[in-house]
Amino acid sequence: AVYTRTGRPFFTAPAMESALLDRLRDALDRTGFWDRFQTDWACLDAEIMPWSAKAQALLVRQFAPVGAAARIGLSESVAALEAAVGRGVDAGAVLARFRARGDAAQAYAQAYRHYCWPVSSLDDLKVAPFHLLATEGSVHADKDHLWHMTALAEICRATDGPFMETAFRPVDLTDRDSVDDAVSWWVDLTDRGGEGIVVKPQGFVVRGKRGLVQPAIKCRGREYLRIIYGPEYTMPEHLGRLRRRGLGLKRSLAMREFALGLTALERFVGHQPLRQVHECVFAVLALESEPVDSRL
Repeated sequence: AVYTRTGRPFFTAPAMESALLDRLRDALDRTGFWDRFQTDWACLDAEIMPWSAKAQALLVRQFAPVGAAARIGLSESVAALEAAVGRGVDAGAVLARFRARGDAAQAYAQAYRHYCWPVSSLDDLKVAPFHLLATEGSVHADKDHLWHMTALAEICRATDGPFMETAFRPVDLTDRDSVDDAVSWWVDLTDRGGEGIVVKPQGFVVRGKRGLVQPAIKCRGREYLRIIYGPEYTMPEHLGRLRRRGLGLKRSLAMREFALGLTALERFVGHQPLRQVHECVFAVLALESEPVDSRL
């Protein structure tokens, strides 16, 4: 089965879900996965694109109306201000601001279009797995992320699509060139419309001086953040407000969900009573009780 992160069915069309799982099963057969891991099931974590495959309502009701209203309203305002300036009215500064707002609205619409395209068949999807979470008898949190990416890349290469390898690169934080190379990769990726990267410690579970290290942090690009924070978020008055936000609550939420998720997997793999697995699952759902928002 294919689920969203809050346990809901991802696909509304059972035939598409079955076809996707058939392709994955075939790839696992071809790579000798079942014998290697001594299992008849696997739990994978993956990203499925486009948004429009699951969040069409969000696109239609939220993103598109905001972009359309902003472009129409601001274009008319700019036209009126240009006419006023042409008549000699001292409105140049206001005109410049409204032009900047119009450019921001255009950038906003362009940003979300990178993640929306028509889906009429399985081949229109992109599925990028990034964790092999568990198989019979094992939760693979004891392997580092290089192991996960290598294992999943082999599976992706054995499919005819829509599975695709997740691009990644190790970074040595003590090597300035390695860090600069990673930053350049991120800049190039986001300049071409990519969402960004997820930075993780090499180990799956890492403890530091203050205890458990946050398992991952998303570093999104400038234009993708426009979808989240609004068309005009890059204007100085808005950036200043955003930089004052406290992230402690969100970090705490991430750590708790991470710990609960691993505990649920360990209980499931250990064949503990289902009610004990559900204790963790429902705790995660309680933490994720807000309506699902595909932007975050």
